[in-house]
Amino acid sequence: MSDILSVALPKGRLGDKVYGIFERAGFGCPDILDPGRKLIFESPEHGVRYFFVKPSDVAIYVERGAADIGVAGKDILLEYAPQVYELLDFGIGRCKMCVCGRPDFRDDPNRTLRVATKFTKIARDYYAGLGRSIDSIHLNGSIELAPILGLSDVIVDIVETGATLRENGLGVLAEVCDISARLIANKVSYKFKYDAVTALAARLRDTTEVGK
Repeated sequence: MSDILSVALPKGRLGDKVYGIFERAGFGCPDILDPGRKLIFESPEHGVRYFFVKPSDVAIYVERGAADIGVAGKDILLEYAPQVYELLDFGIGRCKMCVCGRPDFRDDPNRTLRVATKFTKIARDYYAGLGRSIDSIHLNGSIELAPILGLSDVIVDIVETGATLRENGLGVLAEVCDISARLIANKVSYKFKYDAVTALAARLRDTTEVGK
């Protein structure tokens, strides 16, 4: 098994921020700055190999062993429950998973609550904990339209600033959980590359703490 750690990073601003933490921790890879068409960026001297994938796919690459470690949002980990180890909370990409709807909405326990969301497992788990039965309506985009057009009573979605909600006459009714970027590891890699994985995680943790 190679001593180099394969790292799956999420594409986009979050991935750029996370790579910055890796770089400050001593795991830089100058090739990443090359605007060419390369898909994999390797830095043998630092023992890492990076590749960027869709944020929702990071956990799949890690769970199935294509990557030893990766960075995924807590929302992805809760929704898909991949069989991985969670090693570190980077404390970036912070937002909240919330129940949202019209500010004057009042839940009637005598009828099934209609909940629109793309996070169906998170929604079901949350309401199961409240002993509330729901009709889960899976949507992939424009979730805010659902209560406005009467498709659902409420939505369960990620809220950052809440601006979109306010602009559409909606508000946060309840907070489900906090979301942020997490370092995750493949279970086999964690066992057979334990020293490398834990050393990297420790340096990332120190760098993250210094940056706070």
